[in-house]
Amino acid sequence: MGPYDPTYGATKSVDMTASAFAGTVLITVAVFQVLQGIAAVAADDVYVTGIEYVYQLDVTSWGWIHIVVGVLALVAGAGVLARQTWAYVTGIILAVVASLANFAFLPYYPIWSLVILAFNIAVIWALSSLLARGGTY
Repeated sequence: MGPYDPTYGATKSVDMTASAFAGTVLITVAVFQVLQGIAAVAADDVYVTGIEYVYQLDVTSWGWIHIVVGVLALVAGAGVLARQTWAYVTGIILAVVASLANFAFLPYYPIWSLVILAFNIAVIWALSSLLARGGTY
């Protein structure tokens, strides 16, 4: 096993790519969360309120939820890019919370919520696969 072995460094390269992907997407989704929250707090009439549903909160309340989750996800995303194991676990938890928040936000902005939900699922997959392979590299 040395530098002439074709598998030498392959796992490290895959882990670095997955970590960079997860950190970058987590930061991007966090920025979108914060912007979505600011839009909800600043102008309630940006989002259309339709029929009543089980998870009904004021749009301003949803805005603050998105801002808080987004800011925490920004910190976790920076930690993932810095290859911190705590950030992997925190990123998974925050991506799950953000997914639930966007699922509950579906009636206000359905397409956008589904797109953010898909990105959160990609982050969960990438961070989970990193942890399954041993965490940091």
